Amino acid sequence: MTIGEMRHRITIQRVIISTNENGYEVETPEVIKEVWAKVSNLHGKEYFEAKAVQAENTVKFTIRYISGFDQSMQILFQGKTYNITAIDNIKYRNEYIEIQAKEVDSNG
Repeated sequence: MTIGEMRHRITIQRVIISTNENGYEVETPEVIKEVWAKVSNLHGKEYFEAKAVQAENTVKFTIRYISGFDQSMQILFQGKTYNITAIDNIKYRNEYIEIQAKEVDSNG
């Protein structure tokens, strides 16, 4: 992978659940880090596997390795939020992480 392929800016965030003054739980996104990423749609075998479980809005992000990265985090990209479905530390070299994430339905 060349560094020029990582030309999209994404925000990695974690959802913090807190209680407001009325006693209701409120979800607040907390920014963990902003990073450069390669962003691509699924294709070939990956696309058809995702389509089989109605995951049409699945996107693949490739970023430089970040320690402590897990599936409880979310990705914000071009105004859309993505829930992480799979994380792959490519060849266990701690250089790049490939993330599959599904777009959160804005209708709820």
